[in-house]
Amino acid sequence: MIADFFGYQFIQNALIAGSFVAVICGVLGVFLVSKRMSLIGDGLSHTALAGIAIGLFIGKSPLLVTLSVVMLASILILKLTEKAKVYGDSAIGILSAGAISIALILASLAKGFNTDLFYYLFGNILAVSKQEVIISVALSLIILLLIFIFYKQIIATTIDEEHAQTLGINSSAINTLIVMMTACAVVLGIKTAGIMLVSAMIIIPPASAMQIAKNIKQTIFFAGLFGVLSLVIGVLVSFVLDLPASASIIAINIIIFISTLCSKNIKK
Repeated sequence: MIADFFGYQFIQNALIAGSFVAVICGVLGVFLVSKRMSLIGDGLSHTALAGIAIGLFIGKSPLLVTLSVVMLASILILKLTEKAKVYGDSAIGILSAGAISIALILASLAKGFNTDLFYYLFGNILAVSKQEVIISVALSLIILLLIFIFYKQIIATTIDEEHAQTLGINSSAINTLIVMMTACAVVLGIKTAGIMLVSAMIIIPPASAMQIAKNIKQTIFFAGLFGVLSLVIGVLVSFVLDLPASASIIAINIIIFISTLCSKNIKK
């Protein structure tokens, strides 16, 4: 059964694309959770619903339209926080509500793509095409490269933004970079976990890593590792038991979190 599992092309596509997406979601999640901005993943995933609806409504590639919409939303969240003196969670809530209302209005007007919208809501990692594998790997590598290049600035801004500014770091630009990379991760994760669950891939692996890691580097490493483990095991479980892949991936994520939490408490 296991040999057959890895022998299917669609499984290989799912594991390759999904693993890269899981890594960037986990790594970016560390910065977001540390900055107490983890809900931005949830907000951007809801915004993605509007992007998908717009793409379906105008007959253009839903994921390409969504990428543009979510990137714009990520910048708007930052601007609302910085300029309008709106707390981050409030800004996320405002955009999320607006995005969902737009999606529902377009779905009502179109009266023809409710099934397609449902497909994007819950994802279908087992339907990832070779082209989507290439796009996922390429964008993931670009994001990892950007994190490597700006690692010191990102870490400094994540740990203490005010101190980072005294060091001459443009924290506003770094925050913009982080949320834009997160926007890409959210869009890539739609195929893996769906709009409803992609934020869990950003929040849960870092939360698990923080239970056992001793420093930021270990946290990043374990977050990426847990993300990939949950994806591979989740896809395997869904294949063997004929369960939804996205739900299985998140369920494994939660099991890992509970395990690390218990491990931490036992050590204490």
